[in-house]
Amino acid sequence: MHAPDAAPTDETPHTALAGLLDGLPPRQAAQAVDRLIGHYRGRTPTDAPVLRDRSDVAAYAAYRMPATFEAVRAALDAFRARTPEWAPATHIDIGGGTGAASWAVAAAWPRAGHTTTVLDWAEPALTLGRELARQAPSESLRTAHWQRRAIGDGLALPDGTDLVTVSYVLGELTEADRHAVVAEAARAAQAVVLIEPGTPEGYLRIREARDRLLAAGLRIVAPCPHGASCPIEPGADWCHFATRVRRSSLHRRVKGGSLPYEDEKFSYVAAVRFDATPAGARVVRRPQIRKGQVLLDLCAPEEGLGRTTVTKRQGPLYRAARDVAWGDVWPPEEEPAC
Repeated sequence: MHAPDAAPTDETPHTALAGLLDGLPPRQAAQAVDRLIGHYRGRTPTDAPVLRDRSDVAAYAAYRMPATFEAVRAALDAFRARTPEWAPATHIDIGGGTGAASWAVAAAWPRAGHTTTVLDWAEPALTLGRELARQAPSESLRTAHWQRRAIGDGLALPDGTDLVTVSYVLGELTEADRHAVVAEAARAAQAVVLIEPGTPEGYLRIREARDRLLAAGLRIVAPCPHGASCPIEPGADWCHFATRVRRSSLHRRVKGGSLPYEDEKFSYVAAVRFDATPAGARVVRRPQIRKGQVLLDLCAPEEGLGRTTVTKRQGPLYRAARDVAWGDVWPPEEEPAC
């Protein structure tokens, strides 16, 4: 583990992705994106990935990589807030594809000097990820290791790895492979951050993985304010959050969107083997601002799920409530010292 880093930087993959589809006809890009969004890896054996060639990978990366990056970055921001004195020296990105999560780790700890290894079964994705990383400001990305590896049962990670990330991968695995990946991450790593789509199904995968991390002796630090059972009734609701993503020209070309942004919804869990303090309470829905009051839906350590009302009479707390966002800690905490 290295010393803590400064605040996250604005290092993103957007510049490296710019021009990625130059020369690829818009119709071909649209067809590739439509097919890959529905089928990338999820219905394909790990030894025959659906990313068939560079145009497939380029289309998918340009469309999905920014959203994955922003979701992982948001999860890491919450993780960093609970572990301000910690930074990884070694990072492994399981099923990392073109490296979106590795870019997020580099942005979260820009001067940590950590080593990154990206594991994936799609060689075209690894090749393009390596190419994009060469353009990164971060040395950890420029010197990252890109290894073709089957993701599932039999995956072995080095003992003592500091950080393992698994983003948008668990839903693409069989149940047995999913359990094996989570178990190996829990065994090998000091910290594990898992991210899935913010759907009911994605939440259930995160919930199951959370239980397995706890059973393996890890401590949950985000988003949950406790290590007890999740208080949400399965099927009645699901825990998820949202982050804003700047739309690229590809989004507008192939999907016909007019807004310059979209909101990426995601579910996540972060767990560690070292001492860390979870949040006092987490805002689990978009706050409702009404005349003279703010309604906050919270998950709290003792009370579980509940709603609190902050009124104008509460002065500074009311002003803070008007600025609080979905996914934030409540009440607000002072920023950790760098």
